[in-house]
Amino acid sequence: MNWKNEAIAKLANYEASLRALDNMQDELARLKSEFVGVRAQAADQLPRNGRESRGDAALSNIVHREELKRALKQTKLWIKTVERALSVLDPEEKLVLQRFYIHSSKGNVQLLCTELGVEQTSVYRRRDNALRRFTTALYGAAENW
Repeated sequence: MNWKNEAIAKLANYEASLRALDNMQDELARLKSEFVGVRAQAADQLPRNGRESRGDAALSNIVHREELKRALKQTKLWIKTVERALSVLDPEEKLVLQRFYIHSSKGNVQLLCTELGVEQTSVYRRRDNALRRFTTALYGAAENW
């Protein structure tokens, strides 16, 4: 396994995962609200026109909520893990990784050169060192660097 690439992927997906938390919580609330509106169906009623029966709709809602709760729990754990690894970095290392991977955009290297008062080669060296520390904080002594 290439731990460096795994760490980069975690950083690149960090912001989207934070947004996913909000979206999953909103969707869970919507499903709960929708479930309250599902009325019971009489046993002698059959679904019409190929539509889902009320009982099937209720069951589908329950299954969807349970899957969403599981995904929400996993995402929270994933974010906690990344944040714990980021917490071992100093502010400069965090800034470098944010500019390169979390909020990557054109011109970030030059921006870092200006902010840190260093040459481009120094920015890349600092990126590699910060990424190595982050990877080590995530996975321990990552030999496949």
